[in-house]
Amino acid sequence: MIVTWLSAHPLHYPNVMNMRVCVQLVFALWLGHTVHSLGQTFLTIRLPYCGPNIIDSYFCDVPLVIKLACTDTYLTGILIVSNSGTISLTCFLAVVTSYMVILISLRKHSAEGRWKALSTCSAHFMVVALFFGPCIFIYTRPDTSFSTDKVVSVFYTVVTPLLNPFIYTLRNGEVKSAMKQLRQRQIFFTKSYT
Repeated sequence: MIVTWLSAHPLHYPNVMNMRVCVQLVFALWLGHTVHSLGQTFLTIRLPYCGPNIIDSYFCDVPLVIKLACTDTYLTGILIVSNSGTISLTCFLAVVTSYMVILISLRKHSAEGRWKALSTCSAHFMVVALFFGPCIFIYTRPDTSFSTDKVVSVFYTVVTPLLNPFIYTLRNGEVKSAMKQLRQRQIFFTKSYT
C-alpha cells in the first residue's frame, strides 16, 4: 500500500522514509534474520553426527550438513526447505510486486520518463533475477543430489556477485562515455598502424 502511494507521489519519499522508519525496517530485518538463523541452527545441531565429515559441494550449507547426520532427516529437511523456500519466494514475489506497481504507475509519465524508468528497472530486475533464481532453485525443493546443484551454487556465490558491478557500472553515463572514448582511441590506433 505504501509502495503504491509512493509511486504515485514520488516527492513524498523523504517524508515517509525518515530515519525512524529506516531504523524500524533494519530492526525488523535483523530480528527476522536472527529468528530464521536460530531456527535453522537449532534444527541442525540437535541431530547426531557420526559419519564422514565430507560435504560434496563448494560451500557449506544447512541442507548439506544435515545429510551427514546418522538418522532420518526427512522431517528436518522439509522444515528447512519450507523455511528457506518460503523466505526466498516471499522476498522475490515482494520485489516483483513492487516492480509491477512501478510499471503500472509509469503509464502516467512521458515517453522519456518511461524509458528512463524502464531502463533502470530492467537492470535492477536482472540483478534480482540472477540472485533469487538460483536461491529459489536451491531452497524450494526437497533435498536431492543433483549434479547441477554444484553449478547453481557456483553461479549463486561467484557469478552473480561478479556480474553486479558490471550491470550497474555499465548503466553509468560517465562509464559509457569513457568506454566510447576508449573504443575510438583503439580504432584510431589500429588505423594508424595499418
